[in-house]
Amino acid sequence: MLAAAVMLVAVTTAQAQCRFGVKGGVNIASVSFDRHVLDAENITGFHVGPMLEWNIPLLGLGIDGAVLYSQRGFGVRGESLRSDYIDVPVNAKFKFGLPLISPFLAAGPYASFRVSSNKSWDISGITDQVIRQVEAQSFAAGLNFTAGAEVMDVVQVGLTYSLGLTDNYKAFDRRNVNSYSGKPHTWMVSATVFF
Repeated sequence: MLAAAVMLVAVTTAQAQCRFGVKGGVNIASVSFDRHVLDAENITGFHVGPMLEWNIPLLGLGIDGAVLYSQRGFGVRGESLRSDYIDVPVNAKFKFGLPLISPFLAAGPYASFRVSSNKSWDISGITDQVIRQVEAQSFAAGLNFTAGAEVMDVVQVGLTYSLGLTDNYKAFDRRNVNSYSGKPHTWMVSATVFF
């Protein structure tokens, strides 16, 4: 039985396909704080970068990974508190093998590294709430959940919900006595073109 299992793994690995593509799309991002201390609004941004997909056609199973330049943050009374990140998501993927259009589901972790824009914002002039300042951390991590479809083995279109698991934002009150943690959450609409 062990020999049969090894042969099965060897055959499926030999049939595996690896593809390279470019992924891009729109982010709709915001932040949820651990207490209701700030009315965070959604903001829009974008993401773009290379993607690699490895899959086993007969089983419909696969893995994809990407390195994406991504804009996220949140708004306060129409002001955008936006930072730029390098996101590295890795997802397990299952495709339903249908002709022409193949629906898929994917999920997995991501790591995110802030690369530019402000680390902190003074918001005392744009809100009358208790918060004086908001600070973005340099690293974030979370989980992605995606549903989408692939058209004619060339283009994938997907909708992703990105759930932050780390406290990526800190909000400080006017007396600088208390701080409140915030986790990012983002909806992403993406298209990937494979070469």
